[in-house]
Formats: sequence, C-alpha cells, structure tokens
Amino acid sequence: MDKDRIAGSAKDFTGKVESTVGDMAGDARTQAEGRMREAAGTVQNLYGQAKDAARDATDAAVNYAKDAYENSGDTVRSGQKAVAKTVQENPLGALLVAGGIGFALALLMTRPPRRPPPRWRYYG
Repeated sequence: MDKDRIAGSAKDFTGKVESTVGDMAGDARTQAEGRMREAAGTVQNLYGQAKDAARDATDAAVNYAKDAYENSGDTVRSGQKAVAKTVQENPLGALLVAGGIGFALALLMTRPPRRPPPRWRYYG
C-alpha cells in the first residue's frame, strides 16, 4: 500500500470529523475547512491508488516478460514439433500452403510502387 493512500485516508477521516464538529457547533468556517481537508484526502488517496495500480501493472508485465523469456525455447520446440507432425500427416496440404505463401510473397515483392496522387492546382 502506498504512503499517499494512508495519508489520504487519514486526511479524509480528519476532514469528516472536522466537518461533523463544524455541523454540530454551527461553525461554517470549520465545516468548510473540514470539507476541504476531506477533498484533499480523497484526492491524495486516489493518487496513491493510481500509483499502486501502476506498480502492480509494471510488476505483472515484468513477470510476464520473465516467464516468456524463460519458456521461449520450450515454445519454439513445441511449435516445431507440431508443424513437423502436421506436415508428416498431410504433406500435400503443407505443400499447397507453402506454395500459396510463396506466391503471395512474390506478388507483394514484384508490385510496382504506388504513385502519389496528382496535385491539383487551381488556375484562376
């Protein structure tokens, strides 16, 4: 838990107590100060919550990256095994897929570059 959350909750509670005392005493100034302190505490608490959420998200991303790095070799090996098994079970289908991919790449590589649109000029 972030220190801003703790301090914000304390300010919020203090502001509520102060505004209640102002209500009971009928003192508008104490009421207003209590409400201001309560609002400041709420804002500080929300700021602390946002920092906690960012810290948690960062930790989760770091853990995910570590897991992905540690298990990357296993994933590649299992993917290679799956592809090899599929090719062995259906060699004609694999050949057609590979040929289709090669054809698509050849089309993409031999296309002429796109020309920019013509510039229209107004002669008046």
